Amino acid sequence: MSTVATPARSSAGLRHRLAERGISGRLWLLAPAVVFAVALFIYPFAYGFGLTVQPLPATVEKFGGGIFANYLAFFRDPFVFDTVWITMRLALPAALFNVAVSIPIAFKLRARFRGKRTLQTLLVLPITLGTVLTAQGLLIFAGRQGWLNRFLIDVGLIDEPLQLVNNYLGVFFSLVISGFPFAYLLISSYLSGIDPSIEAAAKTLGAGWFQRFRRITLPLLAPGLATTFVLTFVLAFSVFPSARLVGDPSDETRVLALMAYRAFAEQLDYSMASTIAILMGAVELAVVAIVFLGRSFLYRGSTGGKG
Repeated sequence: MSTVATPARSSAGLRHRLAERGISGRLWLLAPAVVFAVALFIYPFAYGFGLTVQPLPATVEKFGGGIFANYLAFFRDPFVFDTVWITMRLALPAALFNVAVSIPIAFKLRARFRGKRTLQTLLVLPITLGTVLTAQGLLIFAGRQGWLNRFLIDVGLIDEPLQLVNNYLGVFFSLVISGFPFAYLLISSYLSGIDPSIEAAAKTLGAGWFQRFRRITLPLLAPGLATTFVLTFVLAFSVFPSARLVGDPSDETRVLALMAYRAFAEQLDYSMASTIAILMGAVELAVVAIVFLGRSFLYRGSTGGKG
């Protein structure tokens, strides 16, 4: 009998040890997710990266570098490389502005008051518009012949229309309109997870509103602010329709996405388009890493939010 029981006990012990390491039959439930990730993320990335090391003969002849000619062309061509700074000059201020403005508004809307739901609905309504409709609205409202300029001219405040679109400002306004609802919703979610009794206790001890914010609310909100900034930055960094419709795609708003589109659709240089796309992802990952690294130095505790 002992001879028969020993293999069973050994098998049970092996299953137990594997289960302690997170290895069990339930891992098969991850198979659909793995297939999904491979089909929609890993394979396209690998295929795109493979294209980057297949430069056109003209690119190799002009920049050299063999299979890395596309990367050399990106960094050596000022017209292309400058688009990194142009895109950052749009994405960083827009993300910072959306996060900074969302904080006081989210604080104000924590309290209960009449009309709160209506105001919240108006704040998140731009999510439903999309970038194309937002750009059209900006052209109608803030264009040279738009409502705003016509009103300012009629009341005598200006003599000539203000140039508010088809430049840097037009794209910045578009990024703020489309990115602010996401920032507001995320920060509101994190704020709702911070126990108000902590601030109330600090208030009873004589702490002013600024002290409560700096010493209690801000540290608890820091992880949420970092996450919100990263998401809004990535959203703004990949800007394409706004840069083309309400920007100046040949100069002030010649962003990376536009350069990738031109390489793909106009120049039919698929390898260069893939190179620009890969480098876009690399820049975004670098910014994300810097933000989360900075957060880890500033605050190591757990977040108080739910988001």
